[in-house]
Amino acid sequence: MARLQSITIDDLDAEQKAALAQLQTVLSQNGLGGPFSVWLRMPGIGPKIIDLFVTHRKAGKLEKRLFELMTLVVIRHWSAQFAWWAHSRRSKELGIAPEIIDAIAHRRPPKITREDEKLVFDVTTEIMTKQKVSDPTYAQAKALLGEAVLIELIFAIGFYNMVGITLTTFDIPTPDGSKQLN
Repeated sequence: MARLQSITIDDLDAEQKAALAQLQTVLSQNGLGGPFSVWLRMPGIGPKIIDLFVTHRKAGKLEKRLFELMTLVVIRHWSAQFAWWAHSRRSKELGIAPEIIDAIAHRRPPKITREDEKLVFDVTTEIMTKQKVSDPTYAQAKALLGEAVLIELIFAIGFYNMVGITLTTFDIPTPDGSKQLN
């Protein structure tokens, strides 16, 4: 059960409503759920977090399929039900093999055959488990992704750690109340 009461658009001030409207440009859901329902409660700060999220989603160069794979690894680390609910579905739509998604969900090493997916998985996993990226993995990532996209990947890993922490701390449920992660 969520630790925060639901909010409605009527609960928001003008700055928060503007942030919600901006959020709607990149989301399929209404924006009053998930981590956004928490961030919107922080006048002055929450809208800036949302602006950063929207800007990254619109201007990011990391391929969406790889972005979703990274997100799954980070979100699984936190067992954030809401984010898993949203991103596991999106990952399938963007071409991440169901076997990979299932392996990550069950904390098993996935059998990844695509070089770019393997590299994003390795970079993200190293950060989440070792709190750093090894020199060989870094060199491979820089060669394959390029410096700018590698920087973006690292930013996204950090951002989705914030998402995971927010969702688990406030026990934000999925829209349908399901729990897909143990």
